[in-house]
Amino acid sequence: MSQFKFSVGPWNVHTGADSYGPETRKAIDLETKFARFRELGFDAVQFHDDDVVPNMNDLTEEQIKAEARKVKALLDKYGLKAEFVAPRLWMDPHTTDGGYTSTSKEDREFAMWRSYRSIDIARELGCDLIVLWLAREGTLCAEAKSPVEATRQLVEAINGMLRYDDSIRVCIEPKPNEPIDRSFCGTIGHVMAVSAATIDPKRVGGNLESAHAVLAGLDPANEMGFALAFGKLFTVHMNDQNGIRYDQDKSFGVENLRSAFNQVKVLMDNGYGQNGEYVGLDVKAMRTTSDEDSYEHLKNSLAIFKAMEEKVKKYDRAYADELIREKKFEQLEMYVMKLIMGI
Repeated sequence: MSQFKFSVGPWNVHTGADSYGPETRKAIDLETKFARFRELGFDAVQFHDDDVVPNMNDLTEEQIKAEARKVKALLDKYGLKAEFVAPRLWMDPHTTDGGYTSTSKEDREFAMWRSYRSIDIARELGCDLIVLWLAREGTLCAEAKSPVEATRQLVEAINGMLRYDDSIRVCIEPKPNEPIDRSFCGTIGHVMAVSAATIDPKRVGGNLESAHAVLAGLDPANEMGFALAFGKLFTVHMNDQNGIRYDQDKSFGVENLRSAFNQVKVLMDNGYGQNGEYVGLDVKAMRTTSDEDSYEHLKNSLAIFKAMEEKVKKYDRAYADELIREKKFEQLEMYVMKLIMGI
């Protein structure tokens, strides 16, 4: 039995289309996904704003809220909670140059409109967390934006959200690259600095994704630990990554099992989840996956995470502490490997 609650986004079950190829699976409607998520043992659903309200740009504020209430009824039907809402700015024609840091005032205003509507949607769904994946908040042309001004714009955008709703929390999901090549907030350390500069730092934190840390050449467990040290790890996106390549969103633990062990360990050792935090997945099925196997990557990720939980529970801390005191790190390393391998 896991000590954690788990969340998943509708985009985790997708059609297989990518930048280099067409769809390989059929689309699945939201209610069908909810039913399967519940069967698989998930407790909550992560949302983009337009996962909840498609074509929201064409609707009034009241219409958006009414559509969100319909999705809330579906969540209730299947005993699921909403974990967060994320404004999907990077897919809109207004935000080809970024949202909060766009060189266009009109585009920056649009980004704030979508962010405020995301807060409205979150409140209708019964959650208080807004996740910002700052996908295009950076540059393709290095001289196109001032990193100083852009960072200030980002802080002020978050301040606007904090002012709009005095109970909402804002959670930044850092990524060093893709779809831009120079991010203004690429690591959890950047997130902590931005948080400290806002009008209410206690309401601003981070969402650490395993793959994004690897893409920055960093250790996911250490990045989680850094945020935990400041009480700023509001949520996590567990997945895996085969080195510093494109963002792969592989099933958790399938590439780096020792890293997976240490990610679970740092969460368990530091009370993650005791304040209602979820363990979230952000994983993609392989393009070759069939329609009938559309949920296998979710099942695999949960199974590996829970297996690592059991390994952490068996971790002999007294023995490990003895090895650490004696600086016998070769023995400690082999102890951990034997524990993970079950030998």
